[in-house]
Amino acid sequence: MTELISIADCFFHGVATETVSPFGDGLINSTYRTTLKNDSKEFVLQKINHHIFKDVDLLQNNIKRITDHIRTKLKEQGETDLDRKTLTLIPAKDGKLYYFDGENYWRMTLLIPKSKTYQAITPEYAYFAGKAFGHFQAMLSDIPEPLGETIPDFHNMEFRLKQFRDAVAQNEAGRLSEVGDLVAEIETRADEMCICEQLYREGKLLKRINHCDTKVNNMLFDEDGKVLCVIDLDTAMPGFVVSDYGDFMRSAGNRGKEDDTNLSKVSFNMEIFKAYTKGYLEEAQNFLTPLEIELLPFGAKLITYMQLTRFLTDYLNGDIYYKINSFTHNLERSRAQLKLLKSIEENYCDMQGFINNLVN
Repeated sequence: MTELISIADCFFHGVATETVSPFGDGLINSTYRTTLKNDSKEFVLQKINHHIFKDVDLLQNNIKRITDHIRTKLKEQGETDLDRKTLTLIPAKDGKLYYFDGENYWRMTLLIPKSKTYQAITPEYAYFAGKAFGHFQAMLSDIPEPLGETIPDFHNMEFRLKQFRDAVAQNEAGRLSEVGDLVAEIETRADEMCICEQLYREGKLLKRINHCDTKVNNMLFDEDGKVLCVIDLDTAMPGFVVSDYGDFMRSAGNRGKEDDTNLSKVSFNMEIFKAYTKGYLEEAQNFLTPLEIELLPFGAKLITYMQLTRFLTDYLNGDIYYKINSFTHNLERSRAQLKLLKSIEENYCDMQGFINNLVN
């Protein structure tokens, strides 16, 4: 605790840190709630996982530019409660957006008061999520100068397929013979799933600022259940909007679990799809191109397929990336993702029809 207080003190001038205590249940960064002596405000201290986010300067500058741009937009709209409607970065005493202790990188933000998150995925909160992430993208659609990629090639399907094919060729863990059916399912869809990269090279598809982790619990709500702001901006970077859209569909639209061994429970929830899509397009339709809107259902297929590919790649490599609970955990994840992908494919025409009705 004494060490954490010393680190927190590196962000404040003329005041002393009183308490630093564990906060939240994030899987990537270590997070602590921080209070000061004789100050009613609270803060959030985070140890940045620099093994994942290797360019901390780029990461923090991205977040600063995003939050500054959103803050400016909110001011123009007459918003006065700015500290609850976007994150506020607290620079270290040396003026940098982080503190480096010689081994680890730390950052500080203002804790947004009287806020809460929700874990449950219901049509009601899927609608709120759609509006929130659509609004987030809309506000950033005119940000000057492109941001950097905090995780290069994060949603690049061609890159993920190369990783997969390398894993198949090397068969590091000797598991290839037991997953021939999954390999075939991936290869059968490979050309279709790389269409975004192809359209981008042809100048037909844009890259915009995406959140890249579109989950309900990455939004803060006020006491009345209204959305305050989108949080967890580490992965916010350029990408295709269909990827951000599809990311929510993959995680929230699954009636089963990501690693469900009972595949009969895994299917695509069209009510979640409809609610999120309605909210999303209410905020995003005005800045999206017709092609981007047309490709939204494809985004659900794409990210589910991508996650299938990544889970199977890790299984073939001997489980070196994802945390596992058993030797077959990544295989179970792969089979559950394939089942979800097939369910999305079965509902694909209905998804297209629903979106066509909304926009027309």
